[in-house]
Order: sequence, then structure tokens, then C-alpha cells
Amino acid sequence: MSGASSRLKGAQFERQLVRAFRRVMPGAKVRRGLQARGGHEVADIDCPVFWVEAKRGRKPNVRAALTQAHETAPEHRIPMAVIREDHRPAFAVMELDDLFELIEEWWQLRTREAA
Repeated sequence: MSGASSRLKGAQFERQLVRAFRRVMPGAKVRRGLQARGGHEVADIDCPVFWVEAKRGRKPNVRAALTQAHETAPEHRIPMAVIREDHRPAFAVMELDDLFELIEEWWQLRTREAA
């Protein structure tokens, strides 16, 4: 696959992710990021809470994607990699401590609402 085709495939995947995040986060400002804007890194998907690195291809490097998210994420965002291998469903990866923090917050809100 040529470089242009690969970039197009990645851009289409990012647009799909933006639509998916907007669907589950109505009213939130969600958009594709712009690479190296103003000399600093931005996420592939710019949304509240998460710092999303999106990788699409034949065999994307999951660990490298998560490392990239962690190295560039600001302190107030949860780093996440969203991966889609060709002809396979997409999946998300985050560090276990970040997942537990997210679950804890969700659980506290859930139990508060139930009371």
C-alpha cells in the first residue's frame, strides 16, 4: 500500500472514531487532532477525558501506539490507543491503572445515582 493510501485509510478511521465518540458523548467537543500544531503534539482524536492515538493497518504496533499516547498526553487526559487491524473489529487499549481509575469513578457515580 502506498503512503498516500495508508494516510487516507488512517484519516478515514479517525473520522469514524470521531463519529463514534460524538454518539456516546453527546454535546462534547470531539474532533480530529492536527499533528504537531504549534510545536507540540496533539491527539489523533481530540475529546474530553481521553487522549486517543488511532492506528489502522495490517498489523499496527499496539504497544508503540499506547506509548505514544502516554508520552504526549497532558496530565488531565487518560491516554488510550484505538487499534483496527485490516478486516478485524477495532479495540481500545489503556494502562490498567487508568482503567481502574475510570471504573472507580463510574462506580461512585452509579452508586450515588442508585441511592
